[in-house]
Amino acid sequence: MEQDHSASDVEKDAVTVARPQGDVSRVEAPVTLKAYMMCVFAAFGGIFFGYDSGYISGVMGMKFFIETINGPGATALASQEKSLITSILSAGTFFGALMGGDLADWIGRRPTIIFGCAVFMVGVILQTASASLGLIVAGRVVAGFGVGFVSAIIILYMSEIAPRKVRGALVSGYQFCICLGLLVASCVDYGTQNRTDSGSYRIPIGLQLAWALILGTGIFFLPESPRFFVKKGKLDQAAVVLSRLRDQPLDSDYVRDELAEIIANHEFEMAVVPHGNYFQQWANCFRGSIWQGGSYLRRTILGTSMQMMQQWTGINFIFYFGTTFFQQLGTITDPFLMSLVTTLVNVCSTPISFYTMEKLGRRSLLIWGALGMLICEFIVAIVGTCKPDDPVAIKAMLAFICIYIFCFATTWGPASWVVTGEIFPLPIRAKGVALSTASNWLWNCIIAVITPYMVDKDKGNLGPKVFYIWGGLCTCCFVYAYMLVPETKGLTLEQVDQMLSESTPRTSAKWKPHTTYAAEMGMTEKTVAGHAENRSDSE
Repeated sequence: MEQDHSASDVEKDAVTVARPQGDVSRVEAPVTLKAYMMCVFAAFGGIFFGYDSGYISGVMGMKFFIETINGPGATALASQEKSLITSILSAGTFFGALMGGDLADWIGRRPTIIFGCAVFMVGVILQTASASLGLIVAGRVVAGFGVGFVSAIIILYMSEIAPRKVRGALVSGYQFCICLGLLVASCVDYGTQNRTDSGSYRIPIGLQLAWALILGTGIFFLPESPRFFVKKGKLDQAAVVLSRLRDQPLDSDYVRDELAEIIANHEFEMAVVPHGNYFQQWANCFRGSIWQGGSYLRRTILGTSMQMMQQWTGINFIFYFGTTFFQQLGTITDPFLMSLVTTLVNVCSTPISFYTMEKLGRRSLLIWGALGMLICEFIVAIVGTCKPDDPVAIKAMLAFICIYIFCFATTWGPASWVVTGEIFPLPIRAKGVALSTASNWLWNCIIAVITPYMVDKDKGNLGPKVFYIWGGLCTCCFVYAYMLVPETKGLTLEQVDQMLSESTPRTSAKWKPHTTYAAEMGMTEKTVAGHAENRSDSE
């Protein structure tokens, strides 16, 4: 990677910040296959996240694992054990995501992802070696920190390197890889469930090492985010990696114009809100008025509430507790197979969002997706309440659960991550995305803790009635998306910054870029080297 972090003297002299044309159509180079494929690989991080989330549902239903934890003759894990095993990972990821925001601003986006992979591997090794509840819980805490680093920063990294015209589709690819990870986990669980040795649970756990190795090794060969280098004042290095990402010559006008826009936007934000010390940097995330669309506080609330709402859809109830929930229904002969079917629906549905994310937009998908989910969830709850023992009614419930998963996979699954990666300005982007991801994991943890107590027969025994709760929360998601979520499709990250300041969520779809930050800031004939010298001590 060192060759990407330096440029010859000739190159430095050649890389000048573009003259202020104000041409909003020239702020980014055309998409090339090379640039596209770099971003596609980064999405592989989703398999890492999805597999880790998915395998635990099947493992907790395996006879050998249950007897390993509770002794011979045990038939099920207690509610508190399921709650602890599932939620402790999310507790680790909450703190890992927050720490990842600091690391990403300190050492870079790429090294933070690689470090997260290493931490995760340590946690996986502990889980694989476990033969008791204590060690598997400890391993999941450590693994959680690694997942927190990766899940927060991979979204940040992808949003910063992806071309604007395909950014939504590429970040949706991350969600697709999450679904693919869930599917692979279900397949592995299904294949090992009947083993009568420790391989029944150690194989699904140990296989996670492969995903971490692939992601960590691959990311090592990808370039750093040019916006990280701009933030650090290393503009010559920013130009070099930007030319590589856009597959353009270093002295290309496209590279000059895009770099000028990134620099100008960052300078504008720094002029409005000074950088300050460590604590001021975190405090900046909460500056401004909640009533101003472009304020840092409003964006932080939007990002954190977006991830909270994604968890409120109830989707992880299916993927964390689906196997045990289907067992409790009593009329499904193969709960593991049913869990595999729901995961397959998730995987096959998500690619639709690659097209609709850029065609229909983020806001529309979130509104209509929430409406579809709440209808399905209330139908499941009503049918399950009225005819809980009717095999035909159970089949109808399962059909609407699959439709509900389809609605999530094509809308809230990818769109919430896409919007989160787009709404923060560069000075607080790493910390804003980290806070948003931490919010996702916090609510993930809360749901994982309370769900067994709501549905298990020896506790709340809600059974299908739990879908009244998910339906009610999805109604909140519908209102939230209509009232508060802006449309960001087709805009660069810098244009999103302008749009949030100049429009409201309900008028955002009609907003068009009309100028550039480079034009407004008068970025004329300034060399990258000279500009970097002026800012070398400002960060």
